[in-house]
Amino acid sequence: MEKKILVYNNQTKIAEKMEPLFAGEELSMLVAADLGELQAALEDKRIHLMLVDVELNDKGWDKGIEMIAKLRKASSIPLIVVSAQSAETAKIMALEAGADDYVTADCNPLVLLARVKSQLRRYTQLVNMCSNISRIYKVDGLVIDDIQRTVTVEGRSVRLTPIEYKILRLLVQQRGKVFSNSQIYESIWQMQAIGADNTIAVHIRHIREKIESNPKEPRYLKVVWGNGYKVG
Repeated sequence: MEKKILVYNNQTKIAEKMEPLFAGEELSMLVAADLGELQAALEDKRIHLMLVDVELNDKGWDKGIEMIAKLRKASSIPLIVVSAQSAETAKIMALEAGADDYVTADCNPLVLLARVKSQLRRYTQLVNMCSNISRIYKVDGLVIDDIQRTVTVEGRSVRLTPIEYKILRLLVQQRGKVFSNSQIYESIWQMQAIGADNTIAVHIRHIREKIESNPKEPRYLKVVWGNGYKVG
């Protein structure tokens, strides 16, 4: 089945670079020139993944971060930032805003293709979970329902991105087991963990903000200093 990739804010001309590669992978591309086209595409077409630049013309990348946060509220499909902006602050803030990955525009197009396919593969697996793994996981007041793919805390519904859901589900499934940053990254991304610490830390922080009543004193998602993270 062909997957559709939506490119927004194509300042880096990443669409032109990736279109030939996508054509050989049953991936089609749609480029949105403005917010109106972006909104229409998300509402009217089946989009499987977004490639977005945080640099918004002369508005700066901070406005791009705000845009990513709005996109994440509107849709849970995978979102990869592709930007000429290489500042670590921009990367961290984009991940905190809900981006699933961040690559610089000068990366090897084959690397970006691999990341796109990885995100699509994980998202498809998440959406099409088989009934034999449809289980309900509970840790005190934290409940993950794999049948409905929902998370609740003390009866309160919590909305997680696909990546956040996968990370929390991994830790809850193996309650009490400590996972290092590399182990989490390789399990979720299915790629070798290179420089994964910041990426995992950002996602963990984001999950805590959503499930913990006091993220600074977590009840569920805990750090084991020098080793990694665990639930319970």
